Amino acid sequence: MALAAVTVFLSAFLLFLVQPIIAKQLLPWFGGSAAVWTTCMVFFQSVLLAGYAYADWLVRRPSARLQARLHAGLAVVSLVALPIVPSAALRPADADHPAGRILLLLALTIGLPYFVLSTTGPLVQAWFARAYPGARVYRLYALSNVGSMLALAAYPFLIEPRSTARWQSVGWSLGYAAFVLLILGFAWASLRSLAADAAGAAGRGAAVPAPGPAHPPAARPTVREQALWLLLAALGSTLLLVVTAHVTQNVASVPFLWVLPLSLYLLSFILCFDGRGWYWPRTYAACAMVAGALLLAGLTWRLGADGLAERGLMPIAQAVPLYCVGLFVACMWCHGELAARKPPAAHLTRFYLMVSAGGAAGGVLVGIVAPLALSWTWELPAALLLLALLATLLSRGAALRLAGLAASGAAVAAFWVHAQALSADTLLMTRDFYGTLRVRSNGVSDPDQRSLRLLHGTILHGEQYLAPRWRTLPTTYYGPSSGVGRAITALRESRPGPQRVGLIGMGTATLAAYGRAGDTYRFYELDPKVPEIARSHFSYLADTPARVELALGDARLSLEREPPQRLDLLAVDAFSSDSIPVHLMTREALRAYLRHLAPGGAIAFHVSNRYLELAPVVRELADGAGLRTARVQDIPTEETLHYKSDWIVLTADAALADRLLAQPGVTEAPRRPDLRGWTDDWNNLYQVLR
Repeated sequence: MALAAVTVFLSAFLLFLVQPIIAKQLLPWFGGSAAVWTTCMVFFQSVLLAGYAYADWLVRRPSARLQARLHAGLAVVSLVALPIVPSAALRPADADHPAGRILLLLALTIGLPYFVLSTTGPLVQAWFARAYPGARVYRLYALSNVGSMLALAAYPFLIEPRSTARWQSVGWSLGYAAFVLLILGFAWASLRSLAADAAGAAGRGAAVPAPGPAHPPAARPTVREQALWLLLAALGSTLLLVVTAHVTQNVASVPFLWVLPLSLYLLSFILCFDGRGWYWPRTYAACAMVAGALLLAGLTWRLGADGLAERGLMPIAQAVPLYCVGLFVACMWCHGELAARKPPAAHLTRFYLMVSAGGAAGGVLVGIVAPLALSWTWELPAALLLLALLATLLSRGAALRLAGLAASGAAVAAFWVHAQALSADTLLMTRDFYGTLRVRSNGVSDPDQRSLRLLHGTILHGEQYLAPRWRTLPTTYYGPSSGVGRAITALRESRPGPQRVGLIGMGTATLAAYGRAGDTYRFYELDPKVPEIARSHFSYLADTPARVELALGDARLSLEREPPQRLDLLAVDAFSSDSIPVHLMTREALRAYLRHLAPGGAIAFHVSNRYLELAPVVRELADGAGLRTARVQDIPTEETLHYKSDWIVLTADAALADRLLAQPGVTEAPRRPDLRGWTDDWNNLYQVLR
């Protein structure tokens, strides 16, 4: 039992630990987009499904010795993939087909070790149940989820702050090698136990049974039962992904907030499969019905007073508890119903196979199908509707079903209200791998005050007023008193003549409003849909007299490949949710930027953020490169077209830095002595949380 427990625990720990380790290494190659993590989840769930299918096939082989030898051989062969470091030769050269490239990279880097890890839980449980028929084998499944949960908590708080990406890969690889030794030892112990049982039976004069199936005969699960296992698992997986995406992208882009939903998801598995009565069917069925309606109602929150009402978002203090408690209740019901319907140990591998298939199906629907087929994140309200309806259908008792019908009706009404609110004043909704984009009017009837806004999820990426006297003016975070506005003006004063400006992140192309005849504005944009929208719904690109150039793809990769651009200014204004992608704020990134600057040029980092204090990070980069800094925290008056912003300008030109620092409200960026400089190999958002 101890060997089985340790093997299952370590396999689950490594299975979940490798996910953030490898995803973090791939993020810089694909623009730092949140969709990279979702695509990685699709891979992890799909390989988990393949592993469970293999385990289900293997335990049905007639010879226990053959099972052990096959799996031991596979585990040994998987060691050739170590250490798990993505090959630089596989870096993408453009922005085409990112999902397919991510899946290929993962398959080549960790495919075989991850497959072996995914088979361990069901295989060890099946072999253990064969050796000890009366044991409570499903408690090992609960233990595996404990291992997964601990890995999830250990990475951001213990592992990431203390080790580089390379050493994380090396450490994981050493742990995997130890796991292979454990699985070899368990296979040997399992065969030895069977041999001892056979010898004991022969010594007592009993007939030695011929090798046969791993378990005593038991009634095979029906197709309906297996379909229900798949549906419940798929619903739980879908709810995890859609709620996590909603909370981290639309409520608060707080780093590590994704850990909380996933921890609650795993906790529900632990409690439901522990076998100690944590799941109460009628109570959780009623709560799941209500949760579906409440979470749908939360999508159309209209009572905020600080800009949240207009966006239909709940304040973080209410939204995070509501969605996390709602997710936990929903997962307790889904996984409780799964545990209540689990088969005898003879068919546990088939049970795990269907549970894994459901998890993979949920991941594919959310990560692959929805971005291709839907114009908005409709999968969230759809999953909540299905939760309320399925809880009603599977509930026991007329009164509970009647309550479920009422909750389902409320959920339908909330869905309708959400759809109406979302479409109000909306001119365009579209979606791709990189997220959701929406163009909407501000809804003002006065033609002089009417504007169009571009939103990525709920993050504003630019606004243009339609009145002729306003439409060519820079708005939002880019006004003349902002850091980037002051940098452009100061450079013109010190260096007359045409300017060449690089801009990482296009949005509505607001900064093109500063362009003059003879100037060149070169935009670096990851999402191919953004330039299309900037041209079709906004006129900054059409109105500017400057020459406009466009480089599609991740800005960091584009800058590393192309010849020096001799830029007077490079504005780093790429947002992932509400923060600059980390790979654009490392020492290696700064070296790439400096290669493209003209003598006396400057770099402007946009560090406006509700949750991260990024100014010290930029200061450390500047100090390491011998650059001066000027921080502009712009707080415009209510009458202007501009928003509060925080920019930091870096330059090697002392005269330019002094000119900026002499202006009111401009200071040097702050230092933090305890802050370690960010590199591609080491960076840590946790230490800069506000």
